[in-house]
Amino acid sequence: MGRPSGLPTRWALSWRILITDGLEEDGLTILRRRADVAEQDDLTGLEHFDALVVRGRTRVTSGVLSSAAPRLKVVGRAGVGVDNIDLEAAGRIGVIVVNAPLASTTSVAEHTLALMLSLARRIPDADRSLRRGEWRKAELEGVELSGRTLGIIGVGRIGSALAARARALGMHCIGFDPHLAPGEFRRRGVDPSGFAELLGLSDFISLHVPLTPETQGMIGPREFEMIRPGARLICTARGGLVDEASLLSALESGRLAGAALDVFAHEPPGPTSLVSHPNLVATPHIGAQTIEAQRRAAHDIAEELLAALGGQPLRWRVA
Repeated sequence: MGRPSGLPTRWALSWRILITDGLEEDGLTILRRRADVAEQDDLTGLEHFDALVVRGRTRVTSGVLSSAAPRLKVVGRAGVGVDNIDLEAAGRIGVIVVNAPLASTTSVAEHTLALMLSLARRIPDADRSLRRGEWRKAELEGVELSGRTLGIIGVGRIGSALAARARALGMHCIGFDPHLAPGEFRRRGVDPSGFAELLGLSDFISLHVPLTPETQGMIGPREFEMIRPGARLICTARGGLVDEASLLSALESGRLAGAALDVFAHEPPGPTSLVSHPNLVATPHIGAQTIEAQRRAAHDIAEELLAALGGQPLRWRVA
């Protein structure tokens, strides 16, 4: 249910909002009722707008924010991750940053589970070989998820949603999250674990943390040595969390039985040795690319953006 604006039309119509990465019609309709909305592929003329809506493609740097001041008041991220926005610069200049953190929870959790199943049952390999006219039934032996241990790094909304789905398949879930109290883990259906302990115990490891200076490369050479031999690694969170050169080495050595990535340090990554490795399942950052998630993101960010412009209380302010 939408949040009532309560704003005089004469005020709202003076607002100008720029959208650079597209937005579903639900969100556009909400914004157009209250403001003048423009859509384009770049940030040209941003200094003439009160608000900006982006997704993951557009980078909102310190220079961009400075050049748009003093008119620009709000930047809205139609999704969860805000690593493409300079939050420190926004705070310094006085630009509010909001996002839509609830929109993609179900979609990303389901995509993570799909990647886990793809790894466990070697579905992409089976599909490719059958299309080549091969019948490799005996070679394509997989493993069951039931009875396996899933290590979740970051037990927030998405991590918790993944845990619920994994438990339904008979998996034991353990989690590492320095921001949660011990009792909260169990309320989310996850047993608390230390970071090193999780790496050593898990058959499947899934990352669900934001990309920050502290989490950059958090799974690197040292961590791959700690991971249980034969484990499988999945990342649908942010590129840069996993050191990709070290991941390739772990796949080539057989330390990892497989890995699945929906995100990469540089996107698109191109036909790299990692992307083409037979034990990697790769998708092009589609965790949130469902009809439902995109509609929710557009609706939520539109309402939050208008609330910010109108000086109303905010649900999802990040800067």
